[in-house]
Amino acid sequence: MWNYSMKRLFDFIVALCALITLLPVIIVVAALIRFKLGSSILFIQNRPGLNGDIFKMMKFRTMLDAKDKQGNLLPDEQRMTKFGSFLRSTSLDELPGLFNVLKGDMSIVGPRPLLVQYLPLYSPEQSRRHNIRPGITGWAQVNGRNAISWDQKFKLDVWYVDNQSFFLDFKIILLTVKKVLVREGISADGYVTIEPFKGNKSS
Repeated sequence: MWNYSMKRLFDFIVALCALITLLPVIIVVAALIRFKLGSSILFIQNRPGLNGDIFKMMKFRTMLDAKDKQGNLLPDEQRMTKFGSFLRSTSLDELPGLFNVLKGDMSIVGPRPLLVQYLPLYSPEQSRRHNIRPGITGWAQVNGRNAISWDQKFKLDVWYVDNQSFFLDFKIILLTVKKVLVREGISADGYVTIEPFKGNKSS
């Protein structure tokens, strides 16, 4: 298994190098979001991290803030634009997450941080996905991303928790680049991303 200190050092170095290399891209994307979607540029949301502790995850904003007459946000599919879909399909929206990695909230590779409201819905086995830091990419992301079921996703997450290593992380990073280039598994059928998790049928 990855040594905790070694994985943290790896994460920090990779995130720092990526931020320096991709700084021009980050600046251009931020400017385009401001022009096409307005302010704010970032989407910041509470997510559960290591041991379920809550942190503020950063992403580039991909949706409009359109609301109904009562002031409620419209459904995701009505607020998503072609530009936002492009950011998601290319994973450019994930670039601010590199700052979360530098802070130590996230790793480069690990189970994706999901919504806080899902915490009480997990089985004890599924909850083990929080035994490590969440990742910008992960084993589930390179094995179907949003096109697989929640049950499959959680099994892949827990498998990674039990089998993480330097070589596996390196493999996942390479596979992530491939997935982004071919834009596979971006969304589940009928959803902008994936159907909301509603708990386990047996629970």
